[in-house]
Amino acid sequence: MEAFGTRFLFDPATTVTTLAFVLGGVGIGTISGLTPGIHVNNLALLLASVATSIAGPPKLVGAAILAAGVVHSFLDVVPALALGVPDPVMAASALPGHRLVIEGQGREAIRLSALGSGLAVAVAVPLAIPVTMVMTDAYPFLRAHLPLFLLGTTGFLVLTEPTRRGQVGGVVAFSASAVLGILSLPLSPTAPLGVGSVLTPLFAGLFGAPVLLDAMGGAGVPDQAGATLTMPRPLLLLTVLAGSFAGAIVGYLPGVSSAIAAVLALALVPNRTEARGFIVASSGVNTANTIFALFALVSLDTPRTGVMVALRETNAPLDLPVLLVSAAVAGIVGFVLVLVLGDTYLETVGGMDYRRLSVAVLGLLVAASFLFAGVIGIGLFVCSAVLGLLPPRLGCRRVHLMGVLIGSLIVGV
Repeated sequence: MEAFGTRFLFDPATTVTTLAFVLGGVGIGTISGLTPGIHVNNLALLLASVATSIAGPPKLVGAAILAAGVVHSFLDVVPALALGVPDPVMAASALPGHRLVIEGQGREAIRLSALGSGLAVAVAVPLAIPVTMVMTDAYPFLRAHLPLFLLGTTGFLVLTEPTRRGQVGGVVAFSASAVLGILSLPLSPTAPLGVGSVLTPLFAGLFGAPVLLDAMGGAGVPDQAGATLTMPRPLLLLTVLAGSFAGAIVGYLPGVSSAIAAVLALALVPNRTEARGFIVASSGVNTANTIFALFALVSLDTPRTGVMVALRETNAPLDLPVLLVSAAVAGIVGFVLVLVLGDTYLETVGGMDYRRLSVAVLGLLVAASFLFAGVIGIGLFVCSAVLGLLPPRLGCRRVHLMGVLIGSLIVGV
């Protein structure tokens, strides 16, 4: 680390070259993060397919890939808040971020997300070393008993539904999505892009299309009020800390998504404000996950995220100092970009024909499903979209649909 620090500080050529690659990754992550329907794993698949053809030191190509993933984790909240906003009469079943947008607090939500992600980077880096030491020893036990841990997590999600109807709905949603995953994940469709993945149509259908379909009759983004943060600072910091710890779960355990980890994190936070707390926690989990997944890759050689898979595809030496500096730079830039671009994005979408915009984004999701999984991908997208419409109608959270991954891990498919 010392050798790298000396070279980075006193060798201008090394500094400029490294920053050029990192900023290139920042640019890619900015475009993908602000593009509706592009999941970070889609980005990772594309980067993995071209990584070996990029001219430059593999170590710096890896740094660019990591930077792209970090910035994407900051910015993907912006289209998530701006698109799929339902009619106010459906606010009770809306996603937490959309409830704030309906209330005119979208600008506050953007800042909460930026703080959640930014502070999570600052917390996750020092936490990563002791957490990695503990997880390295505990991982064989966790891996051997993974189905039990996942069943326990699933049971916790169901039991934390506030109503009996929601609990029953959670079981139904989980079971149906688990069956879908067990049947579809073993498929290896031919993809036009050459980097096929059935996860693209599955996630686009389960979590993207239903939100857009339910919002088709809505008025879109209403006028937004000021950006004053109403979440008490101690509660904000406590939620970030809980989200960062939960990010370690996502980084080391397969099948546990950022949304699941956010629900787990909020269970540790007293007197939480649900919508604001969820945004802070999920943003913190999403970004901290990248840091913990990096350490998991270095210590256990287990890529837990698409970005880590792409990083390993570069065959680059896992130089932690270079990668951590890249993540730090990307985190700072990502924080600024959310604040600079978020309000404009909300205002621009608010002035557009929301029905036409929703149809266009749905078309983008169908195209992405085809590009990543061919004709089979379109069929999976349609089936997933139908299933994704169930949770609000069953009175439960959409997070239960993560059974699409958890079910296969439990049964060992």
